[in-house]
Amino acid sequence: MKITHTEIYRFSIPMEPFVIATGTMHFAQNVLIRIFTDAGIHGNGECSAFPMIVGETQETCLAMAKDFAQILKDKDPLDIPARMNDLLGYAAHNPTIKSAFDMALFDIAAKNANQPLYQFLGGQKRTIETDMTLGIGTPEQMASKAVEHVNNGCRIIKIKLGKKVHEDIERVASIRNAIGDEITLRLDANQGWSFDDALFALTELEKFNIEFCEQPMRTWFDDKLPELNTNSPIALMADESCYNHHDARKLINSQSTTFLNIKFSKSGGILEAQKIHEVALQKGVKCMIGSMLESRLALTANLHFALASPNVVYFDLDTCLLGHLVDPVIGGLTYQGFTLDVPDTPGIGAEADEFFLEKCESWTI
Repeated sequence: MKITHTEIYRFSIPMEPFVIATGTMHFAQNVLIRIFTDAGIHGNGECSAFPMIVGETQETCLAMAKDFAQILKDKDPLDIPARMNDLLGYAAHNPTIKSAFDMALFDIAAKNANQPLYQFLGGQKRTIETDMTLGIGTPEQMASKAVEHVNNGCRIIKIKLGKKVHEDIERVASIRNAIGDEITLRLDANQGWSFDDALFALTELEKFNIEFCEQPMRTWFDDKLPELNTNSPIALMADESCYNHHDARKLINSQSTTFLNIKFSKSGGILEAQKIHEVALQKGVKCMIGSMLESRLALTANLHFALASPNVVYFDLDTCLLGHLVDPVIGGLTYQGFTLDVPDTPGIGAEADEFFLEKCESWTI
């Protein structure tokens, strides 16, 4: 089998403004990749650029995608390690756009094997329940939104923090008071705190029964993570500090974190995500599967990976519920309340809506 050509789409999804510590998103800066083969099989891949975290924009992803598509032309799509090494040999970083190509290659491989992706990866069905994320607002706004989610059946709330520390504490207190003690609360500071603020906040917030806190400090303070992890009464989860399996190894060996957050946009896709999972599994460190602002297409691939990864026990797969104003996907994962399921069709089982694609700027390489 050989790759004949690749279609690249500016897959912009309008959305309600979403605020985190590092900025505000007004639309999902996504890119769709469709890799075609001479066997009549094509693979779909999607990535969501988050420049304030990963450093890639939609424009950089589109520019690199054109180069990557040229590199992969006429090569075997089923040798995924070799194909991803081809891209690594050309560009050292750019994990976000690499993840879209990785995803499309795995879609082709699973379709060629006539298996849904989770089976192709060695997984099986299990119950997956996602959290719902609250963007940063006033304590009153966030508490009101939390109540709305709980009334809709949500049992796990993830709270974005990382602004002024005293206001962050007010946000959590307001939310916990509004929803009661039965709902699980998680925190994500998105690198927003200093060491002193992080230690103060985590100590103050312990009484609100917090499951864990993601990425309290900027990654340049990673040398301080072991001290914070030792002294924090709330378990820590490394997110932006963990891009690849080498990061995972260093974080675990230095006792810098309790948990790891795996995201394709950081790891460069499924192949590297599997390596992170394996390192964590060997050390007994539990993982979460996270996401940026992907549509249901990439989220479906995330869920397939989670079903094949027994050490992934936390799930943050709510991005298309966070204010996407359109759903440009046919097939794919389904939500029964906040419980997720994937189709049993070969591959990822999700396709982009052709009517939506007609409106997207596109290139064929």
